Amino acid sequence: MIFAGLPTGTRALCAEAATIGIGYIRWAEPEQTISLLDKPPRDDGLAGAKLAINDNTTTGQFIGQQFELTDIAVRADDDAVTALTTLVAGRITLILTDVPAELLLRLAAAGRDKQVTLFNVGAPDDALRQQDCRNNVIHVAPSRAMLADALAQYLVWKKWSRWVLAYGSHPDDTLLADAYRRAAKRFGARIVKEVEYKDTGGARQTDSGVVQTQQQMPVFTQGLPDYDVLVTADESEVFANYLPFRTWDARPVVGSAGLRPVSWDPSSESWGGTQLQDRFVRMAHRRMTPLDMQAWTAVRMIGEAASRSRSTDPAKIMQDMTSADFGIAAYKGQKLSLRDWDWQLRQPILLADGRTVVSVSPQPGFLHQVTELDTLGFDRPETKCKLQ
Repeated sequence: MIFAGLPTGTRALCAEAATIGIGYIRWAEPEQTISLLDKPPRDDGLAGAKLAINDNTTTGQFIGQQFELTDIAVRADDDAVTALTTLVAGRITLILTDVPAELLLRLAAAGRDKQVTLFNVGAPDDALRQQDCRNNVIHVAPSRAMLADALAQYLVWKKWSRWVLAYGSHPDDTLLADAYRRAAKRFGARIVKEVEYKDTGGARQTDSGVVQTQQQMPVFTQGLPDYDVLVTADESEVFANYLPFRTWDARPVVGSAGLRPVSWDPSSESWGGTQLQDRFVRMAHRRMTPLDMQAWTAVRMIGEAASRSRSTDPAKIMQDMTSADFGIAAYKGQKLSLRDWDWQLRQPILLADGRTVVSVSPQPGFLHQVTELDTLGFDRPETKCKLQ
């Protein structure tokens, strides 16, 4: 059980409280990054979930609730369904997942008859919110469409409407590029040129890497038509971070490098963010990442619904969470709520440059008849989701 950071008196109360078990199936495959500074910590996401467990228990003690986190790390050669079965055997049916989309769908199918609810804190795939949506999957992570729309709104607001789209050669890069194409069409930007960066393997982190990069990147961006901004789609972390300050023309770089759309940034300090960041640093001894924030939000959603329903029954917790009046505060200036057509969590998106939060979307002037948050991602009239 995770009681770290709780006062002694609180721990005594917890010993007599009813327990709400929360699981976490998280991806442990190593990630490729261009910069050593971007390598994710080993407890990425898990630390955010642990902080939220402490937050939930601090509140839940007053109504006889405590929260326990069980995490299982999986890799590509592991059977993640076995991990889910293990959690269910321990009477845990509220489970966070940070796994690829294909695996998430397998877990959703395996958990359907076991009354399992999955909280997707990692996969950004639009298909999971569209044709491949599932009734037992709550999407806490923003989708690619939400991230692309958030950046597009800012670029259009700045009147930087002529884009060059540079995308990588991996499947996820293609999906992200599709999201930027949709966003450009949706908000009135124009993609004047598309260029693909083919990953031929090898690494530039060698003695000659700086020289090689300095020669290649200007050539890659040479001869482009007149444009305002270079939009990059490089989820695979192959080329985008090499572009700032190396393009042929002096143009800003956004998307997968430069100005990025993110669910959270370690520099965020508005709406009480400093207080959350300080608590996280004291516990984890590092800065809070977007994945940490997504896991924190998922666990806090469970805690909030448990508090509101005054129940430890997962079915009653989910009934409250999916009700029309449910909302969660997450240090973003607005109440976050679930879209009832695809179970995507509505949320503002931060636009950050790695040092500061430059802006927050939705941007001023992008109106909606229900909530401006629904200008990000697939709105109700656009959905292909049929929850099943």
